[in-house]
Amino acid sequence: MTVRELVFRYTAFAVIATLVNLGTQRLILTLGTDAFFYAAAVAAGTLTGLVVKYILDKRWIFGDMQTGLKAHGRKFTLYTIMGVFTTAIFWSSETAFWLIWKTDLMREVGAVAGLAVGYFVKYQLDRRFVFSSAQLVSDGPDS
Repeated sequence: MTVRELVFRYTAFAVIATLVNLGTQRLILTLGTDAFFYAAAVAAGTLTGLVVKYILDKRWIFGDMQTGLKAHGRKFTLYTIMGVFTTAIFWSSETAFWLIWKTDLMREVGAVAGLAVGYFVKYQLDRRFVFSSAQLVSDGPDS
């Protein structure tokens, strides 16, 4: 895969996972807007976004074709561990925007900004520690 293809796919998958994350949050926040529902929305959104991104990245970014509970369990655990730091970036940004402006629009702007930075860092960590044996970029002229 060329660098251009990699960037396009990774960006597209980040957008998909972000939409899943924010959609889940909006769904939960229809039930209530107090601190409990906010925390539940952020946690549920993060989990759904994580699962979607793992499935897409494993196959279409890192070319990992392994199947089975053992392979998925180990890699998903590592993938999740790598996501702890990047999730902190996302949550901090989203929460800061919410505390400053107290609007759903600005909370989501903060979420998108935090997710963008977090996904960039996450790719680097996943490439090095989770899917380190994958051939990611071709040696051709587009790379």
